Amino acid sequence: MDINWHTQFVVAWRDRIAHKRLPHAILLAGPVGVGKRSAAGWIARQRLQILPESALPVYPPEPLQHPDLRWISPPEDKQAIGIEQIRELVADLSLTSYAGAGKVAVIDPANAMTNNAANSLLKTLEEPPGDALLILIADRLGRLPATIFSRCQRIEFAPPSEADALAWLDHLRPGAAWADALRVAGGAPISAIAALESLEMSASMTDDLNALGRGSASPVEVAARWAKLDPAFVLNGLAQQLKLAAIAVSAGRDSAKGLAIDQSVLQRMDRRNLFCYLDIINRLRGQPGGSYNVQLTLEGLLIDWADGLKDCGLEPPNDGMTFLRASG
Repeated sequence: MDINWHTQFVVAWRDRIAHKRLPHAILLAGPVGVGKRSAAGWIARQRLQILPESALPVYPPEPLQHPDLRWISPPEDKQAIGIEQIRELVADLSLTSYAGAGKVAVIDPANAMTNNAANSLLKTLEEPPGDALLILIADRLGRLPATIFSRCQRIEFAPPSEADALAWLDHLRPGAAWADALRVAGGAPISAIAALESLEMSASMTDDLNALGRGSASPVEVAARWAKLDPAFVLNGLAQQLKLAAIAVSAGRDSAKGLAIDQSVLQRMDRRNLFCYLDIINRLRGQPGGSYNVQLTLEGLLIDWADGLKDCGLEPPNDGMTFLRASG
């Protein structure tokens, strides 16, 4: 789907082409979720004459395959772009173009480069070989070395207006809770897509908590579903709802703003143990990934919840590793 808030960017870029004012290195800056990667792909397609051309950048970004295009990102098992990746890129840019339209390199995100990698790129940014174009994508300008920043022409991408963003999102998926998702995403439409999925998963988890509290669901079955999700997402969601429940209990109420747990379910819980239960969840949130069995831990937590939090405590694991779980 066309990213229509990129219209002004496209007009400006085509004007650069018409007046032969194309830079050798550009920096696409702006918050996550405004379409910078789609814009980078669109620029690469224009520069390398990859057909079919599109009038605007599109979402999701179109996969590009071209012998003169290099898209550099952190390896799957790392969080940074290393110096060896940049050295290989620089060497490749010095070679003759396969198709004759020049070469394009995208560094995504540029703020993920190590200091050594960034330093290795400086000379190439100043004097790109041949007809090369370097496109740097930055989600966080504060993490980009000033030496890199100063050698690129910056193109800033901002979120569209709320009305335009909601119209675009509703066209993508009519009737979804886009207003809430867009608010969570800070106004960035593409980030709102992922936020909507999180909202829907959070709502599903709350439904499971209410069903467990009413005795109409199996803790083991629910734990098996939740174990397929990101553990941090699950524990953060539980902590948020339990925190709201604790606030309600402390204030002598059965509800609080944002609390999605049914009053009837909350009334079944042993309120003296509610804070202990929240403490266990918060301690689990601090545990490193892989230090505990996620499904068994979730089963213990959910069994306690289904039992109305009659018991709450710490139980040492059988394998001797450090982790916390509710006893049940």
